[in-house]
Amino acid sequence: MHNTIEMNPNPLVQYLNKLPNEFTKADLIKYIEDHNIEMVNFRYVGWDLRLKTLNFVINDRQHLDAILTVGERVDGSSLFSFMEAGSSDLYIIPRYKTAFLNPFTEVPTLDILCSYYTKDGVPFESSPEYILRKAHEAMIDKTGYSFECMGELEYYVISDEEDLFLAEDQRGYHESTPFAKWGELRERAMRAIAQCGGYIKYAHAEVGNFTKNGKIYEQNEIEFLPTNVEDAADQLNIAKWILRSLAYEYGVTVTFAPKITVGKAGSGMHIHTKITKDGKTAMVEDGKLSDVAKKAIAGYLCLAPSLTAFGNTNPTSYFRLVPHQEAPTNICWGDRNRSVLVRVPLGWSGKNNMIKHANPQEPDIDFDFSNKQTVEMRCPDGSADIHLLLAGLCVAARHGLEMQDALEYAEKNYVDVNIFEDENKERLAELAKLPACCVESAAMLQQQKEVYLKYGVFTEAMLNWIIDYLNKFNDQQLRAELGDDEDKILELVNKFFHCG
Repeated sequence: MHNTIEMNPNPLVQYLNKLPNEFTKADLIKYIEDHNIEMVNFRYVGWDLRLKTLNFVINDRQHLDAILTVGERVDGSSLFSFMEAGSSDLYIIPRYKTAFLNPFTEVPTLDILCSYYTKDGVPFESSPEYILRKAHEAMIDKTGYSFECMGELEYYVISDEEDLFLAEDQRGYHESTPFAKWGELRERAMRAIAQCGGYIKYAHAEVGNFTKNGKIYEQNEIEFLPTNVEDAADQLNIAKWILRSLAYEYGVTVTFAPKITVGKAGSGMHIHTKITKDGKTAMVEDGKLSDVAKKAIAGYLCLAPSLTAFGNTNPTSYFRLVPHQEAPTNICWGDRNRSVLVRVPLGWSGKNNMIKHANPQEPDIDFDFSNKQTVEMRCPDGSADIHLLLAGLCVAARHGLEMQDALEYAEKNYVDVNIFEDENKERLAELAKLPACCVESAAMLQQQKEVYLKYGVFTEAMLNWIIDYLNKFNDQQLRAELGDDEDKILELVNKFFHCG
């Protein structure tokens, strides 16, 4: 559905009459010449997970051709803390399919995402973007299946308090203007993301809504459509940049932080996954969840403790992952159950023709909804390293497909009850738990490291650096030490306010 050109909001797609993965250097030069583009920006993600920028003013056609042909050189040690300054030069090489018209610059500017290469002209093995690419290639090569993802990007908009039409505390789900104040920012963000190549499913106000110290805190969410896992990472990184840029324009703050304050909804970044083969879904068979999907779920559950090292990367992540809330703490899965770690969302598997019932004037239709089925991982949050998280999920899905006892493992960890109700205490006690702090996450990554190293996907140097990074938080007792001291918790929250 989202692979067609007709009505595509990306101006490059419309003008060139081809999809982004078909863009060539000649196409970009043509677009630049025909639209009087004056500047080109190379964009690439650093270790702080933000899009970096290298600006070029176009001097002439030869200069433009050189930029797009050979890329440029950057200091890797300033972009990745695990690189040594003595041997850190990297090349950044543009990926033409990612080109988009910058929605914010007054001077017409084309932005292009880049990949990292070493002095020898080979991919930088520890680049998170390349690790994701390797993870997907290994899955395709070893299993024959492809991996698609999409993210649910939750965020808070923080603005000066108003007296008119205040939404009810923690009741902001799908709220509308005027009770929701920042629908316009969300809508502008959606439009800009789509024009920059993102495939959006929908967006809405979320549960979190409260006032504090003269400020309104309003939670929103933008949810994407499943797409190639590498493209899914690109659109999430671009979306964060767009939201922050718009917030700056409006004079408000946007944060993706997993915890915002005591007793209020935190922000997650749930990831929906889909396995395909030859362009068709492998998630459903005979109207039910397939064995392929169940094996992938087994892989997610098996590696869940170490996946937190990529998806929950600072101490405030674990203030969101607490029992008896929608954020999961127990390693289990279920259908439509929001207390589980891995959820199988409602998948339109019923045979009733709902659209005919709602619209009697319409003819009967026979529509295959199986392609909509996904599996949702519910523990990641906005602190995640998006490339490494999606690479880890890809590794986990492949691991599940390779596990000899995957179906039995999935069956053992399936729950169809509310595990927090008193009558289900025994079932709750049987379930493994997610890490409760960064140090525990590091220990689990150390324990499960070999799975990520298999087939050369992750590098040991990268994994060791992450383990060391998480251990330095020394947060084993942090939750107990802070207790319900709101001032101390807010001090911690502020430290990681602009994570991700």
